[in-house]
Amino acid sequence: MSFINKAVVDVRKPLLAARFPFIRSEHLRDAMTWCATDYYTKASIGGRFEARGIVVIGESRQGKSTEIETMLKALNDGTTIMPDGRPAKIVSCLLSGKVTWKDLGVVILDVLGYPIRGHNSQTEIWSKVRKYAELQGVVGIHFDECQHVFTAADTATNQKILDSFKSLLKDHNWPLMLIFSGIPSLATQIKKEEQLDRLLRVVRFDGIDLSRSSDKEELLHLFFSYGDRAGLEIEDLATQNFLERLSFAACLRWGLVIELLIEAFSLAAFTSDKTCTIDHFSEAFSKISGFSKGYSPFTLKNYQDNFDPAKILEMIEKTRKKKSAGQKQS
Repeated sequence: MSFINKAVVDVRKPLLAARFPFIRSEHLRDAMTWCATDYYTKASIGGRFEARGIVVIGESRQGKSTEIETMLKALNDGTTIMPDGRPAKIVSCLLSGKVTWKDLGVVILDVLGYPIRGHNSQTEIWSKVRKYAELQGVVGIHFDECQHVFTAADTATNQKILDSFKSLLKDHNWPLMLIFSGIPSLATQIKKEEQLDRLLRVVRFDGIDLSRSSDKEELLHLFFSYGDRAGLEIEDLATQNFLERLSFAACLRWGLVIELLIEAFSLAAFTSDKTCTIDHFSEAFSKISGFSKGYSPFTLKNYQDNFDPAKILEMIEKTRKKKSAGQKQS
């Protein structure tokens, strides 16, 4: 007996695989082109040089990691050839909690395919990072959720980390392009080291603001693009009131909007008339957030008075952790 519901797979797979071309992705690609072109030019001349990097900032669930992953997949596809004749590679590591500089080196070595064995000093670990990066033609590292390496109080340790990042960009033998992504406080930390800051370009992932015509158009485009993929009738929902409720329910986060669209359209896909309604979005909100079914910004008249966006985010995170724990136990 199979436990795979193929009908659900057929509905959700194209929605989960979809990649919407946000305007911000163009800004990110421009920044990456700036970094890679600078690196290529200097490497082709030879001698010592400084690499450049990118700081991608935005609140959680704004889609930063997805956009960077998509961009790096394109960069790592073998078509970007560096002066030494090898395809460019940029590796990525997720910082899920507080780590030391030594810990970070261990993580990157593992990503590079060289898990550390035995006792090694911090200097030895980072020497190996540079060595194996050069051997593999790795010209950059993406540090996701990078705010975790900094603390609120220990300024001395923070400065050492900033100096260490700077040394990777300026390494005499194998400089590395760096991509930092995280919440807005990350940019504040980086600005404390002027020499590092001047080598970086900031790309901001702002929240939804329906007073901006570009955001409203992008939200509508997103809504209809996913609706078309799901093969649903959604025209009647595309009102100003609905867009305001959708953006509010997603706490103005583009990533959460996409999650709500996928959940609601997955539910509607199994209706006989293939029509998506407010009730589908209300149920999708309950599934994602853990709020009681029917109690949602999509159905309550005075929804802004009944919901605190901070509480919604807290509930979403709790629900996500519960689901993740349940999957691990099973």
